[in-house]
Amino acid sequence: MRARRVNATKAAGLIIRATRGLLFTHDIFPPPFTGEVSVAFALANAGRRRAHLLHAVRKRGPTLLYAATMKNARQTKQKIVVAMSGGVDSSVTAALLKRADYDVIGITLRLYGSQAKRKGACCAGADIYDARRVAELLGIPHYVLNYEERFRSRVIADFAETYARGETPIPCVRCNERVKFADLMETARDLGADALATGHYVRRLDGPNGPELHASLDPSRDQSYFLFATTREQLAFLRFPLGGMEKSQVRAIARDLSLEVAQKPDSQDICFVRDGDYARVVAHEKPDAISAGEIVDENGRVLGHHPGVVHFTVGQRKGLGLKGNTEPRFVLALDAETRRVTVGPRAALAVNAITLRDVNWLDALPPPTGQGLGGGRTRELAVPVIDCAVKVRSMRPAVPARVTPLEGRAAFVDFASPEQAVAPGQVCVFYSGSRILGGGWIAKSEARTAA
Repeated sequence: MRARRVNATKAAGLIIRATRGLLFTHDIFPPPFTGEVSVAFALANAGRRRAHLLHAVRKRGPTLLYAATMKNARQTKQKIVVAMSGGVDSSVTAALLKRADYDVIGITLRLYGSQAKRKGACCAGADIYDARRVAELLGIPHYVLNYEERFRSRVIADFAETYARGETPIPCVRCNERVKFADLMETARDLGADALATGHYVRRLDGPNGPELHASLDPSRDQSYFLFATTREQLAFLRFPLGGMEKSQVRAIARDLSLEVAQKPDSQDICFVRDGDYARVVAHEKPDAISAGEIVDENGRVLGHHPGVVHFTVGQRKGLGLKGNTEPRFVLALDAETRRVTVGPRAALAVNAITLRDVNWLDALPPPTGQGLGGGRTRELAVPVIDCAVKVRSMRPAVPARVTPLEGRAAFVDFASPEQAVAPGQVCVFYSGSRILGGGWIAKSEARTAA
């Protein structure tokens, strides 16, 4: 019996720590709260409440603890739309909010047709079925919206166009920016919702100047890199209930609720690309973009030929088809106009600085006075600068850098130490601790120079 009590207490502690950020920082809904106190404070100062919550954990698991605390943390019932992809994360998001007694509406987007269905994808036929089943189990209304045409024109077409320019796209960012946080948010408002919730692993915290976007407490699941384009207006309407939780906790809640998606694999790669064949998508959208060309070294010497620049990205080593090299060669640059792929040694991948376009700031900044993408030596301009950490790939750690905002929604980024394999078309995101300050699309890089 004693062992069971210890385990239950440990379980309660885990859930308290996981949800503390959500409750204390008003991640679900802003004040007024009853008391406006964190779960930890309430437990430490209310013996009866603590005993009740621990009993709930022992009897029916962590979901009731979350629901009980959330139900007592607010005064009025509010309506919230949940973007349900059919995966475990969005399903648990809907379940937690339902158990917390919110008026929950589930919406699933049909983004592409059956021809693109594959294992590890999302928002296809099987995923819509899974989302519907979860909604039925939870007893919430569920709607499927056909967004195929707008997804094709705003995400897939951009994907093909970016590759055709010799750049490397990130369609997940475009989907959030142009579909989920645009049209779906508008639909949620039309339904009279007070917020739109998603299963992203990020946190929305209240700051002195309004809502702030922060990285997930679980670094291995953090998705903040892909949400840098979220505007402050959108962030005010968004909620991310899973930002303070680990994936194992989310799956445990799904099992506790007997959700069929509890063990469903996470979506991987690009949802609308079958078998990882990006070139097939580009050829379908832009047939003239698939043109053969030369592979050259840094001095322009022809080393071989390729079937099209869309098959390559900066930093790539495999698939070059080159033989007889004394050292490994990597893709250094792509020129779509001349159809040339430039390769060289790893050391040549290092860059000191990059220029960004279409920069989105999640905090107000002084107006810049410098030039945009066509300007001169931006580092010499008298403009405000921000010393922060930046990420140029989602899975890389953030590194120190200095960011200079420029006119025309541009920015110049100086790395404290050279970064390798920085690909145009990817994004650079600015961090201050866990907070996302903003970010932009990589337009060009400045190669390392000799000391």
